[in-house]
Amino acid sequence: MPEMIPIDSQFAAAALPKRAQDGHKGTFGKLLIIGGSVGYTGAPYLAASAAVHSGCGLVYLGVPESIWQAEAVKCTSAMPFPLPDDSGMLFEASYGGIVERLSGCDVLALGPGLGRSTGVQKLVPLLLDFAAQSVVLDADGINALVGNVDLLKLRRGRVTVLTPHEAEFSRLCGLPLSDIVCGDRAALAREFAAEYGCTLVLKGHRTVVALPDGQVFVNTCGGSELSKGGSGDVLTGLIASLLCQGASARDAACCGVYLHARAGELLVRQQTPYCVTPLSLIEQGFAQAFGELLI
Repeated sequence: MPEMIPIDSQFAAAALPKRAQDGHKGTFGKLLIIGGSVGYTGAPYLAASAAVHSGCGLVYLGVPESIWQAEAVKCTSAMPFPLPDDSGMLFEASYGGIVERLSGCDVLALGPGLGRSTGVQKLVPLLLDFAAQSVVLDADGINALVGNVDLLKLRRGRVTVLTPHEAEFSRLCGLPLSDIVCGDRAALAREFAAEYGCTLVLKGHRTVVALPDGQVFVNTCGGSELSKGGSGDVLTGLIASLLCQGASARDAACCGVYLHARAGELLVRQQTPYCVTPLSLIEQGFAQAFGELLI
């Protein structure tokens, strides 16, 4: 088993990007989130809200035209815009509009609620190949690479952060789920990160963060309050936000994982693990977790 470095409050406080008192919205980065599909309007909204509530300067949200109005009604600080879609999902014809908006952004978060289709499978590799910016790849962005995981090697030298849960990681690696759940998660994560030149955030109880250089980190907090649909979308927005604010891939992934889990722990005191929601993580838990690190 590889040596694992614990991600605790001291580590997270050192990793949190400093915030200039005289900064403006451009100082704190521009994020483009691409996701959503008919039936999955919550995921992109949660990712965008998490980014706004964790310090990102400007957050753009590209979604299928079919759901754009729903996102526009919900988003008050993030800026949704419509993209061409096919049967409620993004596809190859969405590429031009995404690339145009991405040219002015620092980070791309790709995948929350994207859905699974042939069009999505064709779009995701095009964006990974094009983007010189840091990319956070989650959910159906990861699923789009199943069978074509070697595409990640084309991004070696560029920042790529993957945030799979164990089932997504199983599909991506082609390993039985039981081998991941019951096996050496740290060793599997380290091997994958080194082979594909990415930062891997393998979610689960005691989330593991593996870097391309072989370093492995393990989160020290969090519990079942995070085991709800939408929690992963919150983490995606949070990590992407920290990247936008100047954190390295290591610091953004580790600090993001800690803050996300710690926000849940703090909310449990008032709400119990049953009642904490992904939205309450953002609107109530973040302020408490960030506040602890700033003391």
